[in-house]
Amino acid sequence: MIIRAGVKEDLPQVFDLIKELAEYEKAPHEVDNSLESMEEDGFGPVPVFGFHVAEVDNKIIGISLYYYRYSTWKGKCLYLEDLVVNENYRGSGIGKKLFDATVLVALETGCRQLNWQVLDWNEPAINFYKKLDAHFDGEWINCRLTHQQLSNYTAK
Repeated sequence: MIIRAGVKEDLPQVFDLIKELAEYEKAPHEVDNSLESMEEDGFGPVPVFGFHVAEVDNKIIGISLYYYRYSTWKGKCLYLEDLVVNENYRGSGIGKKLFDATVLVALETGCRQLNWQVLDWNEPAINFYKKLDAHFDGEWINCRLTHQQLSNYTAK
């Protein structure tokens, strides 16, 4: 098993893992992204995300997908959007290795924080992050506007 930076040619397998995660989270209908969008967004003129893959026998079995964000209080931060390991390989240390690779990106690029979210019912993931001594923030509420809401938005 190797951990390496992701390349454009990895995206079909990466997208399959994203859909697997959506199934695990009981929300496959929420995946609006496409392989074409990921190619443009990750490898176009202005890439907006990076990723690492875990690979066994030329098969991608895990990903860590991240992007930069900016905190007015802290400065440059890295946001871990998804950490996914194929269900057949969970519990074997691959998630930790992908997380380690993401931490290394944050350190090498001068980030002041690494942030991510975890669903409140995902006990395996919560326990994984507890082992890493992660800070769990119960103070902030997540907010979003969906694509439809953005399309219908009018300044008031």
